[in-house]
Amino acid sequence: MTGAAETRGTVGPAGLPEVPVPVPVRVGVYGGGRMGGGIAHAFAAVGAAVTVVEGDDRAAHAARERIAASLAKARERGMEVRGAIEVVVDPDALAGCALVLEAVPEAADLKTRVLARIAQAAPDAAIGSNTSSLPIDALADALPDPSRLIGLHFFNPVPVSDLVEIVVGARTAPELVVRSRAWVDGLGKTPIVVRDSPGFASSRLGVAIALEAMRMLEEGVASAEDIDRAMTLGYRHPTGPLRTTDIVGLDVRLAIAEHLERELGSRFAPPQVLRDLVAAGRLGRKTGQGFYAW
Repeated sequence: MTGAAETRGTVGPAGLPEVPVPVPVRVGVYGGGRMGGGIAHAFAAVGAAVTVVEGDDRAAHAARERIAASLAKARERGMEVRGAIEVVVDPDALAGCALVLEAVPEAADLKTRVLARIAQAAPDAAIGSNTSSLPIDALADALPDPSRLIGLHFFNPVPVSDLVEIVVGARTAPELVVRSRAWVDGLGKTPIVVRDSPGFASSRLGVAIALEAMRMLEEGVASAEDIDRAMTLGYRHPTGPLRTTDIVGLDVRLAIAEHLERELGSRFAPPQVLRDLVAAGRLGRKTGQGFYAW
């Protein structure tokens, strides 16, 4: 670290909220990327004081800029942000948070290391994982008290998405499920509760549709645009499966598909077109090229 000005920073109104909020007053988010920043925004919008932890000064600076841009867009749309967001590089700043969510990339070893660090820094906090496919029961092994962990799977872009998937592990405390539903309601989002199982509900269904769309593209059934139009116009999906894959990230979709193939069998085998695009670095919106040019 090179100084307080570079390792700590607040985005949004200073101080704790002056009115009661329907979520914990202090919330931590470990990981300030697109998802982590979005989660921080969602909690700050309803009045929470949010501490975001990043790995180094450079990542913290990028997270601050990303969050500031998100908050500015919200204000342009007339949306109030009542809380505050602080970005730090010291995980011990999570002490005192009632809820801490991990929002790091979808890699089991990374998530377990982060969860263990969260448990150390915030020994009294409830802990949420934003995993989209990894088993909560396996991640819970990283914690001294596995009953503290629950899956809180948010969707991109978090501030305007309606759904949060609550994933209940075999050792998740029942009262934590009740509290999590209340927190999601307090964010103005809709919770669904699912049992810990491969891909949960949302990823399993979403990936199944996306993989079939990729196979159709490989077989020349239709163009990417027309495959997506079939779902947006015919079934009222907000975006088609291929455009959604670009938004999620082709590398993320590939990792989830490989996990589901191991757990559920060959019906989730990734199509070659997906492997080829990932190998070529065409990961979707974040790289400017995927099934579409962005």
